Amino acid sequence: MKFNQFAFHTPDLATQISELKQLRFLQADFTVTATNPTTLWLHLLQQTQVQALTPAGKNAAVAEYLATPTTSVPEFVNRHAVDATAFYTVALQLLGFEHGEDFTIGDPFPAMNRFHLPYHSPLTTTSDVVTAWYNLLNTFTKGGYVYLDHLAAAGYFHQLDNLPQPLFFNGKAQPVFATDNLVREVVYVESDLDTDHDGRADRLKTIIIRPQATNQGIQVPVVFTASPYNQGTNDAAGDRMMHDVNVPLTKKPVQALTYTDIAYQAPTVPTPQKTVPTDTVTAATETFSTEPSVKLNEYFLARGFAAVYSAGIGTKDSDGVRTTGDPAETAAAVAVIEWLNGNRPAYTDRTGSTAITAWWTTGNVAMTGKSYLGTLATAAATTGVDGLKTVISEAAISNWYDYYREGGLVVAPGGFPGEDADVLAEECFSRQKAANDYLHIKKYFHEQLAAITAGQDRTTGSYNAFWDARNYLKDTAHITADVLIVHGLNDQNVKPVHAYNLWHKLAPLSGNRKLILHQGQHIYINNFQSLDFSDMMNLWLSHELYGIDNGAPQLLPDVLVQDNSQPATWHTFSDWGGKPNQTLYLGEKQLRTQRQLQVPVASFTDQLDPVDFDFYTHNLDQWENDLLTLKTTKLTSQRLVFLTKPLQQDQYLQGLPQISLRVASNQDIGLISCMLVDYGTARRLKADPTPLRGFSIPYGYHWQNNQLHEFTLAKQPSSFKLISRGHINLQNRTNLWQADPVEPGSFYQVDLSLQPAYYHLLAGHQLGLVICATDMPMTIRGNQGITYSIDPSKSHIELQMTPFH
Repeated sequence: MKFNQFAFHTPDLATQISELKQLRFLQADFTVTATNPTTLWLHLLQQTQVQALTPAGKNAAVAEYLATPTTSVPEFVNRHAVDATAFYTVALQLLGFEHGEDFTIGDPFPAMNRFHLPYHSPLTTTSDVVTAWYNLLNTFTKGGYVYLDHLAAAGYFHQLDNLPQPLFFNGKAQPVFATDNLVREVVYVESDLDTDHDGRADRLKTIIIRPQATNQGIQVPVVFTASPYNQGTNDAAGDRMMHDVNVPLTKKPVQALTYTDIAYQAPTVPTPQKTVPTDTVTAATETFSTEPSVKLNEYFLARGFAAVYSAGIGTKDSDGVRTTGDPAETAAAVAVIEWLNGNRPAYTDRTGSTAITAWWTTGNVAMTGKSYLGTLATAAATTGVDGLKTVISEAAISNWYDYYREGGLVVAPGGFPGEDADVLAEECFSRQKAANDYLHIKKYFHEQLAAITAGQDRTTGSYNAFWDARNYLKDTAHITADVLIVHGLNDQNVKPVHAYNLWHKLAPLSGNRKLILHQGQHIYINNFQSLDFSDMMNLWLSHELYGIDNGAPQLLPDVLVQDNSQPATWHTFSDWGGKPNQTLYLGEKQLRTQRQLQVPVASFTDQLDPVDFDFYTHNLDQWENDLLTLKTTKLTSQRLVFLTKPLQQDQYLQGLPQISLRVASNQDIGLISCMLVDYGTARRLKADPTPLRGFSIPYGYHWQNNQLHEFTLAKQPSSFKLISRGHINLQNRTNLWQADPVEPGSFYQVDLSLQPAYYHLLAGHQLGLVICATDMPMTIRGNQGITYSIDPSKSHIELQMTPFH
C-alpha cells in the first residue's frame, strides 16, 4: 500500500489561512499570534466530527482517538502541548488506517514513510499546526481519496451556510453543489450534416445534467462526453455481422502507389435545409431519468460542473447514420460544443422550431471518456473548435487504421476477432431500437453499411482513402486545446501506439500535453488506491475550465508511468520515446550486442494439424501461452525464439522497438508477427486490478461512490510476460498502401515497429524476441502451409534501454 499524490502543493502560510477560513476550519478573526497551537489542534479535531451535532457529542467523538498508547486526545491536551508525534498518531486514525495493523500508536512516522504520506515536522507552533492541518486535508485516506473528500461525504460542507459556489481549496473545486436535485434536460442540437440524405440538417439528441444552482444564476463549465453507446447498442446484430477470421492470406495485386493516390478527398455535398427558429426559450420540454454515465463526470457534478452527453448521428432519437470514425462523426461532436459555446442553435424537440440556448454555462468545455468516447474527444480537438479548452483522452483511437489494421494486414482489436468498421457501425446504430424510425431509415442505412464494408477492404488490409478519412493524426496541427492522454500499456484493444503517435504529434504545438501510462488493459483508472487520478483531473479542469491559477501545468508530471514490477509504484518522466540507444543482433537462438556473421538460416512453418488448429482458435490464451513458453509445445515449430543473456542489472525499456529482419517465404505471400517477451520467474501484477473490499470513493454528500481497485501481485509466479507485439504483410514492406511482389524463396529486408512500451526489466531476467506468422488473437488465420526462413546474420532489433534507478 503506497499513495502517489501529484495534485497537491503547500502554498504560503497566508494562503493556507485564507483558504482554511473559507472552509470555516478557522474563524474569520483567527490570527497565528493569538492562538495556542494545542487549543487550535483540539478545535480542528472537533470540526471533523461532522455527524455529532452538539459540542458534547463532538468532544465525545474526539475522545475516541488516542494521542499516545495510553492517552486519549482530551487527556493529552490537558497535560501536554501538541507535537508531531501526537498530531500524526491521531491523523492516521482520521485517515482510516488501523492501529496494530497499519501503524503503531505513538510511532506514526514509519507507516507514513512506508505509505508515502506527507507530514510536517517538527510541529510546535501555531503556524506548524495550520500547515500540518492544511496538508492533512489534502492527504490520502486509506480508501484512496483525500481527507477533505471524506469530510465532504460525511456532510461537512452541507452543514455550512453561505459557502461560495464554486469553492476551491488547494487549487481544486470542492463538492459544495447539491446533487439531490440536479437538473436533467434534453435538447436537440442542429448540425450542418445530412448523413441520412433526407434533405434536412441532422439533429443530435443531447442530454444535460447540471447543478440546480445554475437556475439561480451561477454559470458552470461543462464536461462533455460524446458516446455512441449512450442510447444503447445492437449487440446481437453486431455478433451476426462478425467477419470470419479463419480465412487464408491472399496475394495482393502488385501496385506502385503514392500517398496522393489514396489520400482522402472530402466529397461535395448539398447544404441541408436548416430550421428558422420561431421562438427562443430557456426551459427544456424534455427530461430523462437514467443515463449511461461516466464516473469521472459524476465526480465533477458536485464540484460545479455540468455533464453533457450526446451519442451522435445515427443513434436513438437523433438523425443521421453511423459512419465509424469519419469526419461526420467528428462534426456531430463539434456541433454540441458549438451550441454550448453559443455558436449553434439547438431546439426543444427533434422536429420543432423552438430554439433553446445554453444560458447556464460559461461556454468552457472539456471532453472526457474512454475508447470510442475518448476517440471522439481527440477527433473534436483536431478541429480547433472554439470553447473546447481541453480533452482527457483515455484509451482513445488516434488513427482507425491502427485499430482494425496493421502493416498491410487485417489485425483485430484484442478480444474482438472479426470485428470491423461495419460491425461497429451496426452495433452503434441505435435508431434501430425505435421501430417506426428504423422502418423509414432501414433501407438507406443498409446501403451505407455496404459502403463501409467495401471501403474498409478486408481483402487487402492496405491503407486507403477510407482509412485516410479516419486518421486524426493528419489534423493535429489544428489542435488548440490542451490534451491529457491516459492509456494502458497492456491495452490490446486500443493499442498503445494510438497514445504514442498522438503524444508525438502534439510535441511541436504550443498547448500543454500530459501523458499517464498505467499497467491496465482497456480500463478507467479513476478508482485506483495508489494514485490521486481524480484529484489530478480536478486540478487540471479547475485550471482549464475555471481559469484557476493553481499551477496544474507545472505540478502534474509530463509523463507518469506505473511500474510493472511492483504494485502501487509510479514514476515520472519528461517524454516517451526517442532515439534507440541499443542494437541487439540475432544470433543462433540469441540476442547479442555484437553481430554474429556465420549463423545458420532458421525456419518455421505456419501450419498446424487441423485438430490443433481448431483447439487453438477456441483457446486463444492457451495459444499465446504455448507460443511464448520456452517449454516444448505443439507450437514449438511454429516460431523462433532469440534470447539475451540474463541481465546484470534492472533495465528500463521504453519507446518504440524497431525490428529489421531478413526473411523469405516459400510462397508468393507471407506475414510476420514479432513479440518482445520478458523471460524470468517472478510474481507479476495481475492482468486486471483487484477490487478492494470494503472501500469505495465518495463523490460528494449523499452522492455516487466508486468501488476502489488496485493492481496487486499474482499469488503464483509466472515464467514470462509479453511486453509488445507487431505485425507486417511481406507485400507491404515499402509502405502501407503499396503492394510489393514476394518471390518464393527470395529474401527481403523487412522493417517493422512493435507496440511502444515502458517496461521495467529485472536483473537476472532475459529479453526475448519471438518470431511467428499467424497471431491467433489478432491476425487472420489461414492455417496455410507456408514456411518462413530468417537470416539472423542480417537481422537486428533497435531498442531504447537505460539502467533503472
